[in-house]
Amino acid sequence: MSAGSDVYFDDEMIRTSAVGFLMLRVLAVATALLIVFRAMPAYADNVSELIKQLDDDSDKVRLAATVNLTKLGDQKAILPLVKVVGNDSDKDVRGAAAVALGKLVDANTKSSIKNLVINTLKKAEANDASSFVKQQATKSLAALGAGGGSTGQAPPTTGKNGIYVNVGPMSSKTGDAAADSKMRPVMVKVSTQTLTKVASSMATSWTGGVPTSAQLNQKGFQGFYVDGTLNELKVTTDGTVSCKISMLLASFPDKSVFGFLNGGAKVQGGKSAKDVALSSDDCVSAVVESLIATKIVPTIKTKAGIP
Repeated sequence: MSAGSDVYFDDEMIRTSAVGFLMLRVLAVATALLIVFRAMPAYADNVSELIKQLDDDSDKVRLAATVNLTKLGDQKAILPLVKVVGNDSDKDVRGAAAVALGKLVDANTKSSIKNLVINTLKKAEANDASSFVKQQATKSLAALGAGGGSTGQAPPTTGKNGIYVNVGPMSSKTGDAAADSKMRPVMVKVSTQTLTKVASSMATSWTGGVPTSAQLNQKGFQGFYVDGTLNELKVTTDGTVSCKISMLLASFPDKSVFGFLNGGAKVQGGKSAKDVALSSDDCVSAVVESLIATKIVPTIKTKAGIP
């Protein structure tokens, strides 16, 4: 990783339900990559320098450059990132570049460049050796309206394995009213987006509003409830941001809690107010995304009896 972008992660399950339902602890290594993607602040403003870093010998430097180019949103990065998708030796860098292309190409992009991007992503989707890269290419193609898998969520349908997840309002107890009001909607948004991304068959919305127990039963759905609390958000003098989040998992609509989870991360970015704000957002988003993807979704599937 380039200078000023070190990320550390620490999380653990703290207890389970009285009936003995156990949520498996996931190794920190399994969540580290996710946080690298989510928790890198856009501290650099020199697009040309970041483009040069795409050829660096270090995988971490190339990954950091790719993520920061995505955040900066400069169209000059599109063609260099096309090259990365097709040629980089590291699957994580290729995957990040595929994500970047789906975000950078917009209505202002020349049609010839957009077509090149689409062709590159289609080749990656079909031929890349990494399933991770293929998945990111598929999602970016969908975002560009060029085929690929759908990133949308299927509407609730009847079926014994149907799952509905109600995402709670989240809470924040940092002691900073401004931070609390900002981070609550971030936690809700990231939770919902992550559920849609990693478990698209799970519904997070319901026609007509929040379903009752009778409505869930009528369609053969099991209901679950997810909520969380930002317990700590600290910034040190060198710009390092640390955050700690707890999340709960319960049945729905009765909200009988059967699992609690803790997660934390540290992000070292710039010292400016803008960089600290970005690092804070990334820290919270990274922990929520990791807990949802690696703990909550697998636990819901296990609880629901789905392979």
